[in-house]
Amino acid sequence: MRDFMALGRSVAVAERGMAATSHPQATLAALDILRAGGNAVDAAVAAIALQGVVEPAMTGIGGDCFVLYSPKGGDPIALNGSGRSPLFTDVGKYADGSRRGIPQTSPEAVTIPGAVDAWCRLVADHGSRSLEEIFQPAVNAAEQGFCVTPRVAEDWRKFRDRIEIDPNAAAQFLPNGVAPTVGDIRAQPALGSTLRKIAKHGREAFYGSESAEEMVGILRAMGGAHTLDDFDAQTTDVVDPISAMYHDHEVVECPPNGQGLAALMILRTLAGFDVGALSQTDRIHLLAEATKAAYRARDAFFCDPATSAIDPASFLAESYIERIRARIDMNRASEPDTWDDVEHRDTVYVTVVDRDLNTVSLINSLFTPFGSGIYAPKSGILLQNRGSCFRSMPGHPNSLGQRKRPMHTIIPGLLRRNGRTVLSFGVMGGNYQAAGHANLISNIFDMKMDIQAASEAPRSFGFDGVLEVETTIPAAIQDELRKRGHDVRYPVEPIGASQAIQIDHARGILLGASDHRRDGLALGF
Repeated sequence: MRDFMALGRSVAVAERGMAATSHPQATLAALDILRAGGNAVDAAVAAIALQGVVEPAMTGIGGDCFVLYSPKGGDPIALNGSGRSPLFTDVGKYADGSRRGIPQTSPEAVTIPGAVDAWCRLVADHGSRSLEEIFQPAVNAAEQGFCVTPRVAEDWRKFRDRIEIDPNAAAQFLPNGVAPTVGDIRAQPALGSTLRKIAKHGREAFYGSESAEEMVGILRAMGGAHTLDDFDAQTTDVVDPISAMYHDHEVVECPPNGQGLAALMILRTLAGFDVGALSQTDRIHLLAEATKAAYRARDAFFCDPATSAIDPASFLAESYIERIRARIDMNRASEPDTWDDVEHRDTVYVTVVDRDLNTVSLINSLFTPFGSGIYAPKSGILLQNRGSCFRSMPGHPNSLGQRKRPMHTIIPGLLRRNGRTVLSFGVMGGNYQAAGHANLISNIFDMKMDIQAASEAPRSFGFDGVLEVETTIPAAIQDELRKRGHDVRYPVEPIGASQAIQIDHARGILLGASDHRRDGLALGF
């Protein structure tokens, strides 16, 4: 039972439908669709389309999407809506080692946006409403304007340098050179017009239209290799999820090119310890060490499976995981790993469950704040920079390639028991996401927290030679971690953010959670 005198939020409780997003307007849009008789797919796409308007630093139609969908709580499918590099990509452009990686604002960083194709595929296969109805909240917000919420305003201000580079982007997002403050009204009329066209004509209004011509023209003028054929060729893959057991539950993730496999590796490592009996210091230390091991494998091997074979089962085998566990010294931090690529930060996550228990776990991203900063003004499209995740070194599994998907950090999650989906969840925050999935699940099962408390709990993240701890972790614990050899520091912003919906089959109810690190909330009816 939660302590009602302590800071925090109660779980949302409902019976007929639930939505949880990182923005209140998106949660309401999803709920409106559900109350009007739409299903979870309709509601989730309505929410994510709207978030591309009201959270422009985090997501949009110029980005990518991954989905786990469980029809009526049954066997899930995975949709990989991540984009590919152009066919005529110059794979040797950065191979001489003169640059640390692929510049985030370069045309090579712009892979073909996959989100729109994924949304359209999801609705066509599993939705119950028209795209025009589903997109209406996003169209209205873009054309009529929306109120800027606190976390959105903070991100807009903090990362404005990315949109100052492109004069067209600056004119749209920084009129008169000013970033919005909380409560300001902003509109994106060009984006609204493009959303209307997609709603009426489907994916062709994005991939085979004036919008595609504008994006290709801008990118080629910058030296990019993009063509209209690249846009037309973009497709969403429907694939089998991967999974691993934690306690008596099956944790389900999308397969590579995402990093969901790393989340499963961390959980498999934790499963060899009595985590619930450990002190908070020990739990933070153990999570950091398990994360280091999983991320070493991720950074060395995870890639587009269409271009380089990767066997998830080999990374989850008991023999492999036992070697990881054996190397963990609970009294001493292992040697730090340094990250030699760009940081991954900004994303939005949506989950919806409807009256029939259709369950959607969906994540969408521009990659870094405001993506590449490259903006198509006539279409209102801000382009992602996911291609900067490619490695510049030839021969690496995740090296820059032609019509190739880079390794992705965005991962939706599901939890199943006895053949039924019991939890849909996601943790935003770039590189943190795999560690965040493991931490959230461990909080629920090892620490016996409800999903809201598990989302709100203090976070830590061992990455790039540093152990970041949120300010809510006591100083005495930080000191003990330093004694074990960790370089303990405070993060520059909260570590991740999460949403979750739990299905209580026995009682026929839904429980929702959305943590305090973003503006969102969970609501049901």
